[in-house]
Amino acid sequence: MTNLFVEKLRGYSPLDEEDVAGLLALTARPRLVKTRHDLIREGDRPGPVFVIMEGWACRYKVLPSGTRQVLAFLMPGDACDLHIGLLAEMDHSIQTITPAQVVTIDRVDMDRLMAQRPAVARAMYIAQLVDEGTMRAWITSMGRRTSIERVAHLMCELYLRARDIAITGEQSLALPLSQVLLADALGMTSVHINRVLKELRVAGAMTLNRGSLEVSDPAKLVRIAGFDDGYLHRRSRTA
Repeated sequence: MTNLFVEKLRGYSPLDEEDVAGLLALTARPRLVKTRHDLIREGDRPGPVFVIMEGWACRYKVLPSGTRQVLAFLMPGDACDLHIGLLAEMDHSIQTITPAQVVTIDRVDMDRLMAQRPAVARAMYIAQLVDEGTMRAWITSMGRRTSIERVAHLMCELYLRARDIAITGEQSLALPLSQVLLADALGMTSVHINRVLKELRVAGAMTLNRGSLEVSDPAKLVRIAGFDDGYLHRRSRTA
């Protein structure tokens, strides 16, 4: 089975056989985690690095009112919080969206590999920069994009991220995100999300069914979103 964590890092920096062997050793023992399981909670002491090998997860924060803001979606191959161990406590939580295969890497072991294998360290740092770029794109969406641009932009991002790790078809993607989860990510109500998704469907750009995204007209979806994939540093640009 392809190790999507290794493949993702290869897209950011060339890795030799010893680099790959080190990464494979650290990710050799994934564990199955059930749906809606918190890998770590806000307020916990940061510990290991989590790597999502299969399935989806999200970062989120719960406000005093009980409402939730989703901060990021994590796909297979994504690692969580390379440097957060420097903080005294977690400032957000990470939860699985689907059943997931998750590797827990002791921070000392990850630090040792990065010190011994500079190419791995470079790839990990680039991956973190992409995460930060994605967060800036989300902030821009929340602050300045219209509701239809915001939804279209997120769909473009998720589709391209999935295509780069080969978990999507030509114009379709298994998308295990409910409208409630999308609403929590986009700062909208479920009713508003439903209305915007209908607009995008009527426009012939995309259709979101239960668990599946169909991009009917990629060019139109990109145009509606005003989407530029530069912040993703996709492998087509770095390979």
